[in-house]
Amino acid sequence: MMKIQLAENYGFCFGVKRAIKIAEENKDASTYGPLIHNSKEINRLSVDFGVGLSEDIHTFTTGDTAIVRTHGIEKDELKALHETGVKVIDATCPYVTKPQEICQEMSEAGYDVLIFGDETHPEIKGVKSYATHGARVVTSVEELIGMKFKEQIALVAQTTRKVEDYMEVVNYLMPRYKELRVFNTICNATFENQDAVRKIAVKADVMLIIGGKNSSNTKQLFSISHDECNDSYHIEDENDIDFSWFNDKEFCGISAGASTPDWIIQNVVNSIQENVSSSSI
Repeated sequence: MMKIQLAENYGFCFGVKRAIKIAEENKDASTYGPLIHNSKEINRLSVDFGVGLSEDIHTFTTGDTAIVRTHGIEKDELKALHETGVKVIDATCPYVTKPQEICQEMSEAGYDVLIFGDETHPEIKGVKSYATHGARVVTSVEELIGMKFKEQIALVAQTTRKVEDYMEVVNYLMPRYKELRVFNTICNATFENQDAVRKIAVKADVMLIIGGKNSSNTKQLFSISHDECNDSYHIEDENDIDFSWFNDKEFCGISAGASTPDWIIQNVVNSIQENVSSSSI
């Protein structure tokens, strides 16, 4: 019989819970950009609470209510929203606000600001915009080769990156520059979820990592899971499950990204129980 076990820590983090609550309390408002990286939860907010989604800042006019997404937005865009008379409700996760503040402070203090993360991710676009004199973004040590910096560097990380990868960047820079200020901006929930998925993946025959395909933290969970369990699969919901994955397997571990609601996780568990001889533990 297939055993199903959830990781010790998974799913909604503090910042996402806070953002969802804000959206539910502001019916008929619109978010600027996707509130979180989970299209199905965004659809639920639209259907149940009338919360809209706008990808264009110019669609907001005086009297509208604009909710700033969990990942934050660029500094100039936030200023523009306020200046147009829009009611702005900031749902930026406090763990994202912190690196924004660090980048501004360190840049104004004369440090070269370096960000470890994905330059195309909305969180990093926002964080980078707070560096008054600019910042550079890298995703690996290899990208640092050939880069030149001042003697003073301030380093921050995307909140959802793997700490092991962040340490590789730190270890590369430390012996090469006179002053390196390293800020641990990876959020606690990321640490806990990554540790938990690693522990369960070691024991599992098959792993399901539930979350949006564009979710950075879900991708990191999947990467960790796949390192420990070759039969790991990234799914968005129960409709992505291929039940042949469970052939000759005895232990299914499950984790979920920080933007994955409990109702989707439960749907996945229910689907496995209905289609595979299983028990939850």
